[in-house]
Amino acid sequence: MQTWDGDAYQRRFDELARTKDVHGEAAFVRAHQPESVLDAGCGTGRVAIELKRHGIEVVGVDVDASMLATARKREPGVEWIESDLACLDLKRTFDVVVMAGNVPLFTPPGTQAALVKGVARHVGRLLVAGFSLGRGYGIAEYDEHAAAAGLTLVERFSTWDRAPFGDDQYAVSVHTTGTRDGEGSFGG
Repeated sequence: MQTWDGDAYQRRFDELARTKDVHGEAAFVRAHQPESVLDAGCGTGRVAIELKRHGIEVVGVDVDASMLATARKREPGVEWIESDLACLDLKRTFDVVVMAGNVPLFTPPGTQAALVKGVARHVGRLLVAGFSLGRGYGIAEYDEHAAAAGLTLVERFSTWDRAPFGDDQYAVSVHTTGTRDGEGSFGG
């Protein structure tokens, strides 16, 4: 398993934030108007902290202790949990579960189905995931794993700012616990 230096990882994002907006994932999630969010694979808390700043209840989970130590220093007001997402059982659901930043690609090969199942048990309404394609795990597999966990694809984009999905290198997928009803909306 890869280990990280949470402070060094965060410094890279702090440097990037000087010239670029690094909150596209949080803005995407906020557009769905959640009251509660599980940031699954939260790293140093970039997405979770931004969501909390906008008044959303958020819980961050990551398997890496160094990343969580940095997150806790940055925002002690968020609940940060160290856990493998495949084994996670918080005994509750969230309006939105978000996996930003290539979470399925950091999971050991062959464990992605367990990852999706683990986070899906916490989905109250939507699962939102963004990851690079062509790196050993693709959207067809992801969609199969989501379907096996009882989720239905709602929409897919090639970027967090909702660029249409085509033959792209990145996918942002939104799955729901509901099904399409006769009105064309999604129930749940």
